[in-house]
Amino acid sequence: MVEISIRTELPGPKARPYLEVAYRYEPRSMSDQVPIVWRRAWRCYVEDVDGNVFLDFSSGVLVANVGHSHPELVEEIRDQADRVINCYDFVNEYRPLLAQKLVEITPPNLDKAFILTTGSETTEAAVKLARKYTGRKEVVSFYGAFHGRTYGAMSLGGKRSGAATKGFGPFVPGFMQAPFPYCYRCPFGREYPSCDLQCFKFFQHFVECATEGDIAAVITETYQGGAGSIIPPREWMGELEAWCRRNDVLLILDEVQASFGRTGKLFGFEHFGVTPNLLCLGKGISSTLPVSALVGESRIMDVLSPGTLSSTHGGNALGARVALKNIEVILRDGLVENAAQVGEHMAGRFSEMREEFESLGDVRFMGLVGALEIVRDKADREPAPDLAVEIVRRAYGKGLLMIAPIGHYGNVLRIAPPLVISEEEAEAGCAILHEVFQEVS
Repeated sequence: MVEISIRTELPGPKARPYLEVAYRYEPRSMSDQVPIVWRRAWRCYVEDVDGNVFLDFSSGVLVANVGHSHPELVEEIRDQADRVINCYDFVNEYRPLLAQKLVEITPPNLDKAFILTTGSETTEAAVKLARKYTGRKEVVSFYGAFHGRTYGAMSLGGKRSGAATKGFGPFVPGFMQAPFPYCYRCPFGREYPSCDLQCFKFFQHFVECATEGDIAAVITETYQGGAGSIIPPREWMGELEAWCRRNDVLLILDEVQASFGRTGKLFGFEHFGVTPNLLCLGKGISSTLPVSALVGESRIMDVLSPGTLSSTHGGNALGARVALKNIEVILRDGLVENAAQVGEHMAGRFSEMREEFESLGDVRFMGLVGALEIVRDKADREPAPDLAVEIVRRAYGKGLLMIAPIGHYGNVLRIAPPLVISEEEAEAGCAILHEVFQEVS
């Protein structure tokens, strides 16, 4: 276990000039993270330019599943960079092998894979395929959804007043949103599990009243990441899949965040016993470079003729090779199982803290996807975004690196360390947060 070490004031003297240049020359559209300048990262640790060492609970926004700068992935990058990187959509040595591997590790109905670069690309491609295949125009997503920042993907997003969408309308026509099962803040005022899945009953009413009955697809995240790591009830996901099957509607699952071991299963949908028609993958697929993939049924994937959908950098040899090695490491080193085990420990520790601290309103965990919802008090559940920001800032000062608060109200702390983290290292992070909660309570 590496020792967390804060040697300077934060930000340190070497970091400040970089931050000043960033503030002057870069737009403020990026997330408002703590003022750190990364110099080096390994496993679940980050060192800044001043030599301060932090425990990482961010994974670089859920990317570094096998840990930062994994030596085997670094070696693949070095070797391939000396050969060929980009050849557009000419076939290289690794793209078809990555497609084959993705087909082999996903459900049998998913028999083709399209290698791309970003999560947004996968959702855009999925919607194009769904509309082309079905001949229908409507696509249903859910309140709180985040499917990317390009216009089609953004139009699928589920909070029009949110920072990622407000002021960018009008949005792509034919896209509409229904309530997602946010059980801690149920829009119907019910309590799970006695609610009898009122949210799904409303979904059926919504379809009858708000659509033309011309639905090509329903798209949902396995868990809603940006909305606050909101995990739906297992039976809700099952009801949604069954409804899609009955009505001949394609089910698109966005697992850009949830895949490759993050949830304690190789794919998040395994927790729910459902199978998509189209599956969006990214982030942890490579743990490093921009790589994503859309895996789907050939009857859908083959509807497009040559030249109708491609990507400048999609499936480049460097990214595909690294993704292949990354998947090998995840499966070989038991990182899926480690995520489940360490995540269970962390869920228990934070549940204990929830009983201790009035400001910790809800704890949600699925593997190493964690959410701590910060409130003024437990009785009325009023969101406390300013307190959430303060907790992240104080944790940073003690050597724990976290992403800026997320969620509908900006009051949710995201817990997402690399999957290589040990229980001892995870406990060190929990201890820091316990100390911070004591300070702010």
